This record gives sequence, C-alpha cells and structure tokens, in this order.
Amino acid sequence: MTPILMLGAGRMGGAVLEGWGRADAFPAAELMIRDPQPGPQALAAESDGAVLNPPDAELARAKTVLLCVKPQAWREVAAETAAWLASDAVIVSVAAGVRADDISKEFGGRCVARVMPTTAAAIGQGTASLYADDPAALARAHALFEPLGAVVDLTDEAQMHAATAVSGSGPAYLYAFVEALEGAGVAAGLPHKEAARLARSTMAGAAALMAQSGAEPAELRRQVTSPGGTTEAALNVLLGADGLPTLLREAVARAVRRSKELGA
Repeated sequence: MTPILMLGAGRMGGAVLEGWGRADAFPAAELMIRDPQPGPQALAAESDGAVLNPPDAELARAKTVLLCVKPQAWREVAAETAAWLASDAVIVSVAAGVRADDISKEFGGRCVARVMPTTAAAIGQGTASLYADDPAALARAHALFEPLGAVVDLTDEAQMHAATAVSGSGPAYLYAFVEALEGAGVAAGLPHKEAARLARSTMAGAAALMAQSGAEPAELRRQVTSPGGTTEAALNVLLGADGLPTLLREAVARAVRRSKELGA
C-alpha cells in the first residue's frame, strides 16, 4: 500500500502524520506530501525522509492517496493530480460530505474509501468512521487509521453525515462544554485559573474513566448523582426540556444538513 501520497497536510493531515510518527506506522521514506503551505508536522516528516511537494511525475509511484483537503478544495486538487496517478492507486478521502462516487469520477474511476477522523489521531486516541463499497479500499483505509485509534465501519455511505456530526465534529462540542463550564465556575465565584483547572481535569478524568471502565454513560451518571443532592439539582437543568438532549439533537441535525450541503 506504499508509497502513500498525502494531498493536504493541514490540521487533520498534520494530526495523521504526527500519529503515524508516534506509532511508527510507516517509514517516512514511503510518504509523499503535497501542500503549498506545509505545517510543522509535514516539515518534521520531511526531515525524517518523507518527500515534500514531489514533482508531478513522482506521483505515479503512489499506491495509496490520502485526500486530506477541505471539501471546498478537493475538485481543484483532483484536477491537478489525477492524471499523474497510477491506475491502481486507491483514494482514501477525509473530505466531509463528499460522496465516494463523485471522488472516484474526478480521480478517473479509481477505488475510493471515505473516512471521517478526529484530530486526536495525533496522540493515538483518534476515532475514524470508515466507509467503502470496495473491500480492498476499505482494507486500505483500515491500514491507514487503525494505528491512530479506534475505527468504526459504516454499512451505508449515507451514515457518514451522521458520523461526521457525532464524531468528526464531536470534539468541538466537548471543548465548548468545558469552556462553558469554566465560565460558569468563574460566575459562581472561582478565580479563572482554578475554574479552568477544575473543569479541564474533571472532564478529562471522567472521559478516561468511561473509556477504561466500559460502563454505560447513564450508569456512570447515576453513580455520581445522589438523590436530592447538588448533582441532581444541576442535572435537572441540563437534562430538562430545553437542556442537553434537545440542544444536541438540534446541533447534530444542523451538522448533518451542512455535511449534505458540502457534498452537493
């Protein structure tokens, strides 16, 4: 499956490169990276032996192409590179909302797998939703992303919109929650530094416990909620009619709509 050609090494591509490096997943010499403004991860990969911004003729060596650009830019990138690729190159795309058939068409009918990853791939704690109707392309996507964390196979490409809304965008929801919790702590009388440390450490610890224990979130919630206590008082607000369940359903629905618009 190597050499691997990465088209775009921005925030997501950089996270993938960093994660591969941590996991010693692929020799740097087997990586080619194309990005007009390479970031620190791409430059670090180059110093380890990766080829940065190779000439067009070199692209024919790639067996796997990781399309790691924003959805608005993928057609331009495909137009610049498709003609130079080997006919058996497999395209693995992380472009949100863009359908596999459309990608395959612009890349000359080549096999395509779609992936929606998270930036925690940089530390080997990523989550990647995978879809491909071609078993070989799906296997290629697994090989790329299994070294970076958990992978979830989807059985229908239409599910990628929901996976994007729940997982791809999900880290931002957590960061926004922590940010709001810090602000609430300050409003309740805590100094900002202490509120920030308490909120961040508490959320990180709770997430680690959930991951390691394997317990259901609802059960963990019940374990820390005493009847008539402070936690129950707070949860009556968070789980009320206009609370988190309603807000998150609407947030995910809007993200799904936007994912569909990006692929139109």
